[in-house]
Amino acid sequence: MQAVFWISLFVLFYTYVGYGLLLFVINAIKKRKHHIDEAFFPAITLVVPAYNEEGIIQEKIGNSLQLDYPAGQLRFIFITDGSTDRTPEIVQQYPQIKVMHSGQRRGKTAAINRAMKEVETPFVVMTDANALLDVKSLKKLVRHFFDEQIGGISGEKRIAKSEDSIVGFGERLYWQYESMLKKANAEFFTLVGAAGELFAIRTRLFEPVDEKVILDDFVISAKICQKGYRFLYESEACAVENASVSIAEERKRKNRISAGCFQALASMKSLLNPFKNPLLSFQYFSHRVLRWALCPVLLPALLFANIYLFLSRAGTIYSLFFWMQIVCYLLAFLGWLVPMKKALAKPLLVPSYFLFMVLSQYTGFYRFVTKKQTVLWEKLRREPLR
Repeated sequence: MQAVFWISLFVLFYTYVGYGLLLFVINAIKKRKHHIDEAFFPAITLVVPAYNEEGIIQEKIGNSLQLDYPAGQLRFIFITDGSTDRTPEIVQQYPQIKVMHSGQRRGKTAAINRAMKEVETPFVVMTDANALLDVKSLKKLVRHFFDEQIGGISGEKRIAKSEDSIVGFGERLYWQYESMLKKANAEFFTLVGAAGELFAIRTRLFEPVDEKVILDDFVISAKICQKGYRFLYESEACAVENASVSIAEERKRKNRISAGCFQALASMKSLLNPFKNPLLSFQYFSHRVLRWALCPVLLPALLFANIYLFLSRAGTIYSLFFWMQIVCYLLAFLGWLVPMKKALAKPLLVPSYFLFMVLSQYTGFYRFVTKKQTVLWEKLRREPLR
């Protein structure tokens, strides 16, 4: 039990804290450099999958057309496959946008595969319909492509500030943490997993993705890394979206993403081959595999081993960790009960959202092994972006 306790504690600490600290130290000693050109404005295509987005699509179009990029060098493709609302009709009102529409809904991955066949520019930028981009985002992304070793660049996802809730506050905090890790990963060697809200790739490096893939952004970027190219992170190119309107809506999203994580682990095993690309394998194992596969198992293992050692009076250190865990779990459950307007609420939301994410991993694993999660999912309700 002592071995279970200490191994679990070490892996959990390394995954959530130690790995980031290790990258920070290494990057402080030596940063990996690459060449950029602020005047590099190649022809690019903005690809936007949009399924039943009539509530936001007008704003997305306006945002897209206002992006700062040289005239004639930016093209637009919107894919509205399966939409049963007015999304296709609204997009068709803009002659500068190429609309691809099919009455059959086969999912986002299939839509991207179809759109990429129509891309004629050397670079493509992918973004979600419910995310608004900073006006300078495209220039900030493509300047990195001046370096031939750069295969792709991910922008930064940001959660718009609104009335605080366990979803809004927790998601903002999580993405601030995740953004720091993504930046550290890219500086060390490469980003492992782009943010689907905004990323750019070299068109020639794109490989059609299996239509059953749930996390298309992760698979697309991982395959480019496997080809020997780096995937960078650009924090000045940001995409803003709102959190889900409720914890119930957010649970749907987290369950789907978690199922996609386990699907990616099963299908991208070659990323773990240290002989082919040791740095990529190290990053993938540390940032993804441990968090997705081992930590959900080690958290309860740590708790139960700690309970046994506490009841066995194994030592003061185990008693200390026992009460620390009990307090953390109590705070997490209390976070669901305290009204958001109370000053005490925000500190409680940190353990609450963390526990919520771990529980979603269990549900996601169940949906993956039972094949109950498909590429088609129920559309989430979000607060307006403006």
